[in-house]
Amino acid sequence: MHAADDDALIGAMAAGDEQAAARFVRRHQRRVFGLAVSIVGDPATAEDVAQEAFTRAWRHAGSYDARRGAATTWLLTITRNLAIDAVRVRRSDPADPAVMATLLGASALPGPAELAEAGSDRRRLVEAMSRLPSEQRRALVLAAIGGRTTEEISRSEGIPLGTAKTRIRAAMHRLRAELVPPVPDIDLSVEP
Repeated sequence: MHAADDDALIGAMAAGDEQAAARFVRRHQRRVFGLAVSIVGDPATAEDVAQEAFTRAWRHAGSYDARRGAATTWLLTITRNLAIDAVRVRRSDPADPAVMATLLGASALPGPAELAEAGSDRRRLVEAMSRLPSEQRRALVLAAIGGRTTEEISRSEGIPLGTAKTRIRAAMHRLRAELVPPVPDIDLSVEP
């Protein structure tokens, strides 16, 4: 019954019926907000996403085609796309990679109080990062701390995608070789 009601409400919205739009919002607001907050992780941003989703549904009600899917699916797809865009916008403005790389470089070794608090693992990581070539360290910091994808790193650094992937992979291999102790060879042969 809701599907037919939703189709009728969207048809009325396409004709400019504000009361139909209000009923449509009341019917779906919890679901839209819930999806938005599950993607963006922030209630305030989720409210903005939900509001924009309903605004787009209002503006594009005339393009809704019930044969292509249910109204709920259409609305939640709009919401999902807007929420993903909101996450990308938040993520696309990370801290300056040069500053982040410097913080992880040799000049940012922690003092005695920090070492006592953080332990030797952090010190070992900072030292190992400082020994990486700057291009590898920068790519790794952009990916691991900045949350950038290899495509984003490729664009921001002006390097081919394969080079970005290689730099990250090489940095990870070097860190692993330095930080993960080798497994000792164990003689498993049985003597008579």
